[in-house]
Parts: sequence; structure tokens; C-alpha cells
Amino acid sequence: MGFLRRQAFLFTPMKQLRWQILVVAATLVLVSILLFSQGPVVAPIVPQAAPGGVYTEALIGSMGRLNPLFDWNNSPDRDINRLLYSGLLRFNERGLPEPDLAESWGMTPEGDLYNFSLRTNAVWHDGRPVTSDDVIFTIEWMKSPASFLPDDVKALWSKVQIVRLNDKTLQFKIPEPYAPLLDYLTFGVLPKHLLESVPLDQLLNAEFNLKPVGNGPFRFDHFLVDDGNIVGVVLVRNEQYYGKKPFLEQVIFKYYPSAEAALDAFRSGEVAGISRIPDPILPQALAEPNLAIYTTRLPQMGFVLFNLNNLEVAFLQDAKVRRALLLAVNRQRLIDLTLNSQAMVLHNPILPGSWAYYDGVETVPYDPETAITVLRQQGYRVPPEGGARVKDGRALTFRLLHADDAVHTAMAKYLVDAWRTIGVIVEPQPVPYTQLQDLLATRNFHAALVELTLARTPDPDPYPFWHQAEAAGGQNYAQWDNRPASEYLEQARVSADFNLRARLYRNFQVIFARELPALPLYVPTYSYGVSTTIRGVQIPPLYDTPDRFLWIDRWYVVTRRALEATPSPTP
Repeated sequence: MGFLRRQAFLFTPMKQLRWQILVVAATLVLVSILLFSQGPVVAPIVPQAAPGGVYTEALIGSMGRLNPLFDWNNSPDRDINRLLYSGLLRFNERGLPEPDLAESWGMTPEGDLYNFSLRTNAVWHDGRPVTSDDVIFTIEWMKSPASFLPDDVKALWSKVQIVRLNDKTLQFKIPEPYAPLLDYLTFGVLPKHLLESVPLDQLLNAEFNLKPVGNGPFRFDHFLVDDGNIVGVVLVRNEQYYGKKPFLEQVIFKYYPSAEAALDAFRSGEVAGISRIPDPILPQALAEPNLAIYTTRLPQMGFVLFNLNNLEVAFLQDAKVRRALLLAVNRQRLIDLTLNSQAMVLHNPILPGSWAYYDGVETVPYDPETAITVLRQQGYRVPPEGGARVKDGRALTFRLLHADDAVHTAMAKYLVDAWRTIGVIVEPQPVPYTQLQDLLATRNFHAALVELTLARTPDPDPYPFWHQAEAAGGQNYAQWDNRPASEYLEQARVSADFNLRARLYRNFQVIFARELPALPLYVPTYSYGVSTTIRGVQIPPLYDTPDRFLWIDRWYVVTRRALEATPSPTP
């Protein structure tokens, strides 16, 4: 049958064949017209990051020593050291630990024993391998009198027993479980083979501090010197780095005495970035067309703390009165007027962006009318002669302690005015910062406007500020005594399970939002300026200002052209 059909086709009459040829020809012409109208299919060329290029940043301040043991109080040194040295761990944008020199770690279920394994390909800038001996050597110096670390850091390491298992493995034993221990493992590790011969009392002035050898993504190359003074530091990419190598070939830091001088340096083309844009120069910086401003939050929280054990202001022990005080405060307006809008409204005692932050808690809006209603329901009435509301002969009046600088004085005035509108009379009490600390420590205050700082501690651990055990002599200045909240903090502090800890901290935040032992006000922000010629820049939430370099491996200047795959048009 197939043969017969074929033969039938071959002997089709000529008239019918001509008609089919005309149809085919017309179809080909139509298709040609459509394809011609589409134009040629050209794959677009897109830029891609490529190795190379230089980034130059202005640091505000001067160089001290390029040694992580001595940079605690010098921000410019910490900025540079972050690129020169690596720690066992680092923390991501949510405050969760990530591998750094240690490629892995584990702990016992009890949380009192930690094992760390170092990367087999981690080497010093001079090519020598990084070993367990380097880590142990660094810790011994950290807890020695020669280091300039805070006493609490030295005290913690003095309690840790360190066991060398082999060249690339070591073990930490702690007397009791302590989840925030991981915070302390970001210290820059030092090379034992270069420093073991230096006496402890001579380390401060050792030549190493001016010729550092680290293990980070960049290595020291040379200083920039002008008239015998160090005015800058040149770092080059570490080609032996164990992690993802940066695109940037060089990072150059230059020192300037002020933010204004740093901005002038940007305008003149001396630098491509400014380490921090403080409020006084922010409007000028924003006006620069080629300067991109990146803003993120700082590890600080502004509160009004109440002295809940001061009988002179016993009414502050009433959670409803405290809620009324918060309802009366327009926190965004406070930020706009006194902080030049450079802060975020705070609702929780845990930093926003943290893995432990719970955004499902009840938030208190600005509602002075409801605040007045709450106070009336609690029995507080405005007397005929005016003034503070009164109940049972006790007036709603108290003193607000605050630092006597311009910013906190303006904040205190705003709060005093806001509370006056609901019938609460507050007297501002400005004192020098050192005196403020003393009055808080001795619990000699009614209420206090303070900032709690969590710098260099990515673990949220609210225990020191809110646990009842810290009320007498610790940092629980409000002397909040809430047993359920304290139990959640206790359990979270000793658990190694981040999911469990997150649930415990969620429960703590719910109780805090209900009780309001302190009024959460704001989280300050940090502004960073980088030239628009530097691409791929992103800034995470900060736990320390050098955290702005967390993703520096993504920054680039040089690009290469590549064809972007484009699907062909459909006829």
C-alpha cells in the first residue's frame, strides 16, 4: 500500500501541482517578511566582575598597631586587622556563627566541650601553615597582662581549658555550658613562629606590629609615608587565601583627622570611600553625585530604664503606667528631631535583624489619648489647680537621669514635653557620663535615658540586662524581677540548639512587651560612603564597624564583557 501511494503522488496531474507550488512560495515569502521585521537576534553584552582594581578608603583617626591584641580601642586598627587576620569563626548578617579558620566544630550535648578542626589549606602570609599551636599561643597572650583586652575577656579565657589534639584540631573545655562562648572565637589568630621569641612585656613595641603577617584575605604590603609620618597602609590580595578570593587587587587605607577632611579627600579624588559618614557631614555627603551612602544599624539600643525598686516612685512598678508613658512618646518624631533621622524605632530588647529577634510581639503605637485613658482608669486625676496627675496623694512626678551631652539633653527635653501632655511631670537630671554610670550602678535614680551596647557580641544574650540575678549588683539596672522571663534567659544561655534558643527568646520578648520594665526607643544607624565606581557593595547589620567588610569578596571595579544568553524569538 505504501508503494501504491507513492506512485499515485508521482503521477499527480500538473494543474494540481502548480497550485501547491504557489501556496508554498507564498508561505515562504510571508515567513521571510516576519523574520526580517524581527531584526537580527543579537545577544546583549553584560558586565561581569573580574579580578583587579584598587579601592582606597579614608579612615578617621590614626594608626596604632596592626596587631589584633592591641586594637580594642582603636577603630582604624580594627578595620585594617579585619582584612589581615582571621578568627576561628565569623558571624553572618543575622549573628549566626560561620566557619572561618575553623572549617568545622562540634560540641557535646551538655555544651561544656567544643572541638574545632582547622582548615588544611589555611596558611600564613609567609606560606607557613596555620596550626592549633597558633591558636593556643594567641589565647595565652590574650589572657596575659600584656594584652589590652577588657578584664571580662581575660577572665573568660582564664576559665577555659585548651587541649591540643593535633596540628589541626583542638578542644575547649569550659566549667559550665555557655552558648555565647562562640562570640569570643572571632579574635585574630597570631603566628606563633614569628612571635614566640618576643617577651610578653615587649610585645607592645615589637617590630611585628609594623610588619604584620596574618592569614586573612589581604596581606600587608607597605606604608604610605609623608614627612616621616605614616599616612596610609597598602594591602594586596592574598593569593593563598583559603576562602573565596576578593576581586579587588589592592585595598588602600588613608588616615584623616576628621570626617570633614575625609569628605574633602573624596571630592579631590584621593579616596573612593569614607569609613563613616557622621551626622554633621551627612547632608554634604548625600549631595555628592558619585558617592553612594549605605546605611545599616549599629549594635546599640536606646531605652528609658525605670528603677522598679525605688519607693519614691512606686507608681513606676505598675506596668500600665509604664505603658501609658510609652504611648505618649512619638518615637519616630524623637528620632527625626534629635538624631537627624539616623535611627530606627525599637520595639524589642533584642537587636532587629538578629536570628533571635521576634517581630510578632505587640508593638505600642503613638497614642497619647489612649495614654490619658489608661491613667484615668488607674485612678490618676489632674487636680483642679493643674500640674501632675495624682492618686491617693501621690503625684506622677519623677526625675529622668541622662548624659549631659547635646543629643541626650535634646532627647530628655522631648520626653519631658511628651509626658507633660498626659499629666506626668518629669524633671530632667543631666550628669557627666561617668557619674551616670555610678548612679546606675548604685541604683540611685528614678528613671534613666541610656544606650545599651552589644558591640562585638553577635549572640543576643539579654541575660546581663534583664535577668533577676543581675538586679542587685549586675547590669540589670531596672532591677526587673520576673521569674518566667529569667527562666527563658537561663535556658537559652546554656543551650547549643539555635532553634530552641530562638523559641526561648521569643517567649522572653513576649513577656518584655507585656511588662515593659523599660521603654524601648531607638536603634542608631551607621552610614558608610563608597564611590559609585565600586560595584557589588552591600553592608550587613553591624556588630562592630569592621563588619562592613563582611562581603568585601563581592566588591569589584574591573569588569569583563560576556554574552548574555537570550532566548530566540518565536516565529
